[in-house]
Amino acid sequence: MTSAVHALIAVKSLGLAKSRLADRLPAHERPRLVLAMLADTVAVAVANPGIASVTVVTPDPVVTELVRELGGYAHPEPQPTGGLNAALAAGADAVRRAHGPVDLLALQADLPAMRSHELSALLAVASHRRSVVADHDGTGTVALLVRGGAPLNPLFGPDSARRHIAAGAVELLGDWPGLRQDVDTAADLERAAALGVGEATGTLLHEIGVSRACQGVKQVHRAGSSRC
Repeated sequence: MTSAVHALIAVKSLGLAKSRLADRLPAHERPRLVLAMLADTVAVAVANPGIASVTVVTPDPVVTELVRELGGYAHPEPQPTGGLNAALAAGADAVRRAHGPVDLLALQADLPAMRSHELSALLAVASHRRSVVADHDGTGTVALLVRGGAPLNPLFGPDSARRHIAAGAVELLGDWPGLRQDVDTAADLERAAALGVGEATGTLLHEIGVSRACQGVKQVHRAGSSRC
């Protein structure tokens, strides 16, 4: 039986969020989308029995408040900021100071279509010292899991899947479309909506009129609580 895993997510300041969605969403809506997608991602992770804790590294007080409301922990981003990888490394250090050489799972913050069973399947098959899950187009990384006290050594960014594999991670090839569907562009947002997004994202997309947003919204929190 695999041991419990502590999840890590990094989120930058909301004012800097999702600039590649500028052709779909105005600037004042993009932070709301980031928060909604984060809420759905954190909700799935917090509720999963294989996840011992969820820590979000962020400089943003609004993100911090949301994460705590959802049952996660917030850790301040190190200053001066060193980007996503430095934030995740700082979170990993903080978790291991608190809990010892535990297993760690670095997740992207924008996985609104992720299902709990996909996350459980990932945890079940990731028996290697280092494992990686590529995104829907096979180039980016949506999840990096390290076991046995291995250093996290995150290499997120362009072509990160290849770089994680080159650094010793084993690629996991499970059929997990929701887990693999991160959201950077308008096309990504449409694909996530078509798969069925979580309650927070679905409600927001319905409200702001993004097409197909509520076709198949899955219930992450209370049954019947979505307004879609």
